[in-house]
Amino acid sequence: MSGKKAWEYEAEWIRAAVPPQLAQDDNEEDWMSYVKNGNYSDEQLLIDWYSEVPGSKAPCHLVVAAIQCMRDRGFDVSEAESYIEEGLEAAARQDAAGLQKITARIYHCLNTAKPDDSSDYRKDAVYQTFRDVEEKVKFEKAAAYDVNSPDFERRIRAGWLGQLVGGCLGTQIEGYTTENIRRRFGEIRGYLRKPETYNDDITYELAYLDGFARKGYDITSEDVAYQWLEMIADGYSAEKIALANLRRGIMPPESGRCGNYFSDWIGAQMRTPLHGMLAPGDARLAARLAADDSVVSHSNNGMLGGIFNAVLVSHCFTEKQMRTALEKTVECIPHDSQYYAVVRSALDLCRKGKGWEADWDLCQEKYKNYNWIHAYPNAAAEIIALWYGDMDFDETCHIIAMEGQDADCTAAPILNALAVMTGPDAIDERWTKPIGDTVYTMMRGLRKVSIDALCTQTCEAVRAARRRR
Repeated sequence: MSGKKAWEYEAEWIRAAVPPQLAQDDNEEDWMSYVKNGNYSDEQLLIDWYSEVPGSKAPCHLVVAAIQCMRDRGFDVSEAESYIEEGLEAAARQDAAGLQKITARIYHCLNTAKPDDSSDYRKDAVYQTFRDVEEKVKFEKAAAYDVNSPDFERRIRAGWLGQLVGGCLGTQIEGYTTENIRRRFGEIRGYLRKPETYNDDITYELAYLDGFARKGYDITSEDVAYQWLEMIADGYSAEKIALANLRRGIMPPESGRCGNYFSDWIGAQMRTPLHGMLAPGDARLAARLAADDSVVSHSNNGMLGGIFNAVLVSHCFTEKQMRTALEKTVECIPHDSQYYAVVRSALDLCRKGKGWEADWDLCQEKYKNYNWIHAYPNAAAEIIALWYGDMDFDETCHIIAMEGQDADCTAAPILNALAVMTGPDAIDERWTKPIGDTVYTMMRGLRKVSIDALCTQTCEAVRAARRRR
């Protein structure tokens, strides 16, 4: 037994991970091979012990990360940690039979883990649904905004373009530290290879939009769940567990909690810019839509992360300055939550104005025991990039790329927000032209959609929903 903590393994791996040289050709096969099944049980288990992220090739050790997550959520995981070394050795030997037993032991330890009363997680309030949030947050009255105006169409197009740029940029470098990104690529100020829209992140928003177009503001968590089952074949971490729960008839919010070790990860935070676009200038409505979506796969701080990005985008329709929008958004998070402590801390660092890299160095150290896919380091990265990007699209791209971590899941939402605020003219065509006019997906029944059609559907869905209210 090595005695190492799960977070120490993860911290070592991300410090040691250096991005490879990236080929300039299309990476479509990368993504398609990611979802193929062979001998599913053994192959999936080996993947859970070691896989590489499509696009960036960053290493992932999902079983070890599950242990890390339970520690983050205030449980004593020392017994589960005692099996890590044995599991890594079995995985290296491709000993699937032995690994089945080791993994079962680990998950049994996690499922029966006792609370660690010394954990900071247990000192903060826990939030399960939007109703819990609404009891603690006083949302401002919705600002007047005309969704029938050409300005709305312009901002929706800008938001989607910004989000696609962020996803394409971040997918190329996610899963690495600032130091190792710089070591390999220097300062990132553009795409590292031909961009591609294949990305599992946007699929959830496209599924949600399809449901919203029919249900409008009456859409429920259960409606979202069935959209997932209909349109999304597979997921990763929290979403994968949620889909398995849904297939067993476990509906939200339980689908986001039951056996879901990753419920505080970034998955909800990555997919809720859409909800802000559906509720321009109405922070409360954006938060409610985002929360009801988030609890399909996440809970507590994971859900609050979903609320954060939705409210941010909503504010960007009616606010003129990004720093003001950030400050207002932070105040829409319950103050007795751990998530609030994270975003407020990052905001306070920015207000002192020591520079993005100085602030980010402090955050990397502060959150070193969290996985690079966890909501916390990525929420801090978002705030720092937007604050020091100071309304400049190119500079915001540069900062968010250099911060690393789950870079596509941070770049996409903040560039959506910034583009909504500044408009499509603020995005140089060097970012948009290589993407083209089509979004390609891995979804059932929606393998591709034109950007024009996506923007039209979004605008028309909001207008129809407003008429029905």
